[in-house]
Amino acid sequence: MPKYDCVVIGGGHNGLVAAAYLARAGRKVCVLERRHVLGGCTSTEELLPGFRFSPAAYVISLFLPEIMRELGLEGHGLEILPRNPSSFTPLADGRHLLLGHDDAANRREIAKFSARDADAYAQYDRMLTRLAEAIEPLMAAPQPALPPRLRDVGKWWMYRRAMKRLGGDLRAAVEMLAAPATRILDRYFESEPLKATLATDAIIGAFAAPSTPGSAYVLLHHVMGSAGGRRGVWGYVRGGMGGLADALEKACLGAGTEIRRECEVAGIRVEGGTAKGVTLADGTQIDAPRVLSSVDANLTFLKLLGPEHLPEEFADVVRNIDYSSASAKVNLALDGLPDFDTGDVDPRTALRGTTHLVPDSETIERAFDDAKYGRPSREPVLEITIPSIVDQTLAPPGKHVASIFVQYAPYRLAEGTWDEHREAFGDRCIEVFARYAPNVKDLILHRQVLTPPDMERVYGLTGGNIMQGAMGLDQLGPMRLGYRTPVRGLFLCGAATHPGGGVIGACGRNGARAALRG
Repeated sequence: MPKYDCVVIGGGHNGLVAAAYLARAGRKVCVLERRHVLGGCTSTEELLPGFRFSPAAYVISLFLPEIMRELGLEGHGLEILPRNPSSFTPLADGRHLLLGHDDAANRREIAKFSARDADAYAQYDRMLTRLAEAIEPLMAAPQPALPPRLRDVGKWWMYRRAMKRLGGDLRAAVEMLAAPATRILDRYFESEPLKATLATDAIIGAFAAPSTPGSAYVLLHHVMGSAGGRRGVWGYVRGGMGGLADALEKACLGAGTEIRRECEVAGIRVEGGTAKGVTLADGTQIDAPRVLSSVDANLTFLKLLGPEHLPEEFADVVRNIDYSSASAKVNLALDGLPDFDTGDVDPRTALRGTTHLVPDSETIERAFDDAKYGRPSREPVLEITIPSIVDQTLAPPGKHVASIFVQYAPYRLAEGTWDEHREAFGDRCIEVFARYAPNVKDLILHRQVLTPPDMERVYGLTGGNIMQGAMGLDQLGPMRLGYRTPVRGLFLCGAATHPGGGVIGACGRNGARAALRG
């Protein structure tokens, strides 16, 4: 077998980003992907002939613009399609809330429910923008380690600069890191449709309700990023999320990277405390003095490496990572457009963004109450996107693909298994959908239901956690795992590291830089 300078485990977006930077630095790199398709959670897959789905991740905003520039991803075909309006929240009484990028239009929409909230929304947006502008530089840079080390002085200085930049907003920033989202939202707003729409950003991928301490940071995390064309704006990738993986693959191949699909890694080889390469599931050994893993810490350290190669203290840290998850996906191939009541707005305009089927904050809290006790939510919270309205490459003419992000579907059930409850839960989600769009049941040509155990099985996400570990204060910044590991030559480059989950790319970029420094 040929020898490589670096082997990257996992061909998700972070693994591909890492491989591209390593290869551009002159290293001989091999990416090993277990599945037949690249991208990990950022894949596009044809689940029904002619219908192209993004089964897991489905929108983009957080991906670092500097990575797009440095790797020339637009030149490799990456195209991000803006969504305006960005959200549509229909109500049972026929009213709706439509939010987008036009401040005056947003004000008019919110004023339909509360004149006070229409005034407060601009203040809320300015507050989040100030916090995001101060904190975003920390998202792209490697985090310092704890306890503090002399060599991390520069990294801690960045944190000091962020605090100085925050100035009088420092208290608000600390509150956003630790407080429940409801504290923030209740302070600014009174209308339930607005609060519920905004609160959904506080629970994405989290086993938490908006009233859970720490959920405010999840809200802030999801309003950062400008890949959609403007801070906090989310877009679609043309061709589905796999369009990002395709562009990254071209950047890798153009720099000389070798990529192997359907190539499962069974173990990381270690000799004398130093990584020497990997062993594949078929017994093949691949040698490399640098091994970078983009899969989560549980898989990397406890499955592929083995805790016997780790200091006990570090192994305990890995064992104690919180992988609590309660997110599911339902993907639909549709024979037409769902007949939501969009009032005097063209449905093809109203449904360009995310449709939130959540009338008030109490609905979210009740849904979470079920999950706390190991029950799938009886009234699940649904966020629906129909990207084929914007991107006609995804479905045949007149047809559509819809992606439903669902909360809450607890990984561990109090009774039965997900194999027993999967399709019934899918039916429940469609029932909620049909209350707002009665024709949807007759439109469904194909349905895929992905529960947390399915996410674990298909995408290698422990506990089905889409963030490779919960995004609470105890697992953020310096508290999240570093790129270097206790094993010489072994590095992390996935979302288990700072800045965590989401389609960001910073984990791969920073992991590659750590490996290049040795």
